[in-house]
Amino acid sequence: MELSTLDYTIIIALFASTLVIGLIVSKKSGKDTSEYFLSGRTMPWWLLGFSMVATTFSTDTPNLVTDLVRGSGVSGNWAWWSFLFTGLLTVFVYAKLWRKSNVLTDMEFYGLRYSGKPARFLRGFRSIYLGLVFNIITLAAVNLAAIKIGGIMLGLTPIQTVLIGGVVTVVFSAVGGFRGVVYTDFILFFVAMGGAIGAAYFLVNIPEVGGVAKMLSHENVAGKISILPDFSDTEALITILIIPLAVQWWSSWYPGAEPGGGGYIAQRMLAAKNENHAIASTFFFNIMHYAIRPWPWILVALASLVVFPDVASIHAAFPNIAVDKLGNDLAYSAMLTKLPSGLLGLVLASLGAAYMSTISTQLNWGSSYIVNDFYKQQVRPEATEKELVNIGRISTVLLMVLSAIMALMLTNAKQLFDILLMFGAGTGLVYILRWFWWRINAWSEISVMFAAAIVSLVLTFSSLGESLFGYVDNTGIMIEGAFPSWARFPAIVLITTVVWVVATFVTKPEDKEILNSFYQKTQPGGPGWKKVVDEARADGVNIAKDDQKWSVPSGILAMLVGCVLVYSCMFATGNWIYGNYPLAIGLTLVAIVFGILLARIWNGMKDDIL
Repeated sequence: MELSTLDYTIIIALFASTLVIGLIVSKKSGKDTSEYFLSGRTMPWWLLGFSMVATTFSTDTPNLVTDLVRGSGVSGNWAWWSFLFTGLLTVFVYAKLWRKSNVLTDMEFYGLRYSGKPARFLRGFRSIYLGLVFNIITLAAVNLAAIKIGGIMLGLTPIQTVLIGGVVTVVFSAVGGFRGVVYTDFILFFVAMGGAIGAAYFLVNIPEVGGVAKMLSHENVAGKISILPDFSDTEALITILIIPLAVQWWSSWYPGAEPGGGGYIAQRMLAAKNENHAIASTFFFNIMHYAIRPWPWILVALASLVVFPDVASIHAAFPNIAVDKLGNDLAYSAMLTKLPSGLLGLVLASLGAAYMSTISTQLNWGSSYIVNDFYKQQVRPEATEKELVNIGRISTVLLMVLSAIMALMLTNAKQLFDILLMFGAGTGLVYILRWFWWRINAWSEISVMFAAAIVSLVLTFSSLGESLFGYVDNTGIMIEGAFPSWARFPAIVLITTVVWVVATFVTKPEDKEILNSFYQKTQPGGPGWKKVVDEARADGVNIAKDDQKWSVPSGILAMLVGCVLVYSCMFATGNWIYGNYPLAIGLTLVAIVFGILLARIWNGMKDDIL
């Protein structure tokens, strides 16, 4: 595929501008770890909100959405749409708690909530487990998507792609720190969104597709457009809708949608000016992430079913792609090769923007764990701020190199999505309850972390797992097990939950002093802390504010109302596109009503969010 001078100009301008921003803020970012990882906790809500959206606008997301749509239809996206519940629970319940904690990273939470050697081990181990292992898996997914885009659109080899994209992003991330990441995210959001919308509009209207109406009636597409799965197909209904909504959203740890908040979302909440800015930024992110952004990708995925009906047709059109990199997720990149000059440059720049935004965030976030929660706590407690910043820059490079190596060994985006979900299965409830139940201790988290990993490995990759839940053989045929395949995820959650509950009650609770200190600082409230508050009061210590009102019931109500609002916006958009105008009007009215209701609930919780 030939790029014009205009295309190259747009792409080079984007990469150059991000490097310039990184260099401009480098001096301030290198001042200390608070500046390097949290930009001095001075960020406004709107800038952090755009940064959250841009960060999750990664190169692997369009590929994942395309894979889901081509495999299971539009309804397949419930695999990640269900995480809206997690996101809004963070907005209305956990955002203010994280900001009150005033920690540098969410791993520092362990020193605030737990005590003794178990807490020290948990903080050090999780910083490596998440900051290194899980982070590398996530980074590898983004690099894998870049490899596929580079291979189809530019004819680059996998090694050439990761070298070009990785070097530019690593230099920018290592130099600019978190401030550089957030500033450039603001620019990258508009570039990425503009490219996605422009590509969707053009590709749906190319002669092979013939516009929205013709596309939707095409035999390859008609059965894929429903937002809800076929209710007569019990297995599809359970797998696509019921498990994500009933189990997955609260039980599974997933980057960007952590139950109880966490990861790079927590990093941005901790960087906010105050609690209200943390809440507003997270709500803005959820609106944009779920209600606004998915449809351009979905439209391109549906159009690809007309142009490239199967993987064989993609391989026929792009024979230079390695067989081990073939998959439905390649269809997104394949469609982009049909864009005209100028728009092609904008879309490639938008994909580059998405790549840089996600990679730079993951590198800075993972590096913050390695520096603040492992190196400083476990290796050199006496390290100077300058030394810690330098270690942060070194770990940034290390993370990028390891993730690039892993990406070269992987096949498709869905593969990594499933791995992350399985390894986090069953852990979510602990991360939710640790704020509101005093009895959760360090051993609760240690046991749930190891149980989730071990049980996931056994039930997913062993002969026992195959005999229980079936497997796909070398020819692609599903071999049935003793239980339906959809039961694997709930089984992992159930076993993991039993393990951590038992571990919690057979081990000692945390020290009274640490529980009192945690409550006094974060004021979580609720019946789960009544025993601690009453005992402290009996000892002559008042750890609860007299005027403190427990806001969790109102927060949960706001979460539910917010979910109706966001889903109504999302589905109204889809039906406007589909031409289902009566339903679209009805959903739009529902969104307006619930938007007004949410505003009233929120005004009762907080006088001013900004």
